[in-house]
Amino acid sequence: MERIICLAIGYAFGLIQTSYLLGRLAHHTDIRDHGSGNAGTTNAYRTFGKKAGAVTLVGDCLKCVLAGVVVRAIFGGSGSDIMPLLVLYSSAGCILGHNFPIYLKMRGGKGIAASVGMLIVFDWKLLLICAVVFFALFFTTHYVSLCSLCGYLVALVCMILFGQMGFYGMDAGHRLELYVVMALLTILAYYRHRANIVRLIHGTESKVYLSGSSKKEDGQDSR
Repeated sequence: MERIICLAIGYAFGLIQTSYLLGRLAHHTDIRDHGSGNAGTTNAYRTFGKKAGAVTLVGDCLKCVLAGVVVRAIFGGSGSDIMPLLVLYSSAGCILGHNFPIYLKMRGGKGIAASVGMLIVFDWKLLLICAVVFFALFFTTHYVSLCSLCGYLVALVCMILFGQMGFYGMDAGHRLELYVVMALLTILAYYRHRANIVRLIHGTESKVYLSGSSKKEDGQDSR
């Protein structure tokens, strides 16, 4: 029951679609009708500019952090021995809510910014490691999708390593459950980026530059 509640709390927070709300309120348009059709940070950056991209990133991160904070407040006593697992469930719910918002006909984002929030509320050490990987790849390739997917894989591997080193203070069964949830989130991230993966393989994926320009080999936007 605790896990279901955590998923539900996370999903509720995930329904706060930052880029969609920003597009409607500030630009009177649906961001999903522009660029890649994706309600996420990269498309907000490309469609509405740097400030919109930054607001979307912060907003989507924050909702996952808040979901974890609420879960910690509710289960701080009864579920404290498996708190890392419960926080991960809340993050999973938030990512699902972001990716598949019921009130937007399941057309949301891809969950990367929300996943940054997951790392913030779950384990800051994972965030630092993934940030190094992300930016090292970004400044050498400028492929946001590649950076995001590699960061996710690194987070999964490091979570398993840290768990086996006893960092999360749970028994073997709950640690295994933790790894399975994170593995499923990683699979979901790769599935949501399947079109990007195809373009990366063919060398036609869009590049993003901090200057605000976007180079596309074949005119296709990154989704």
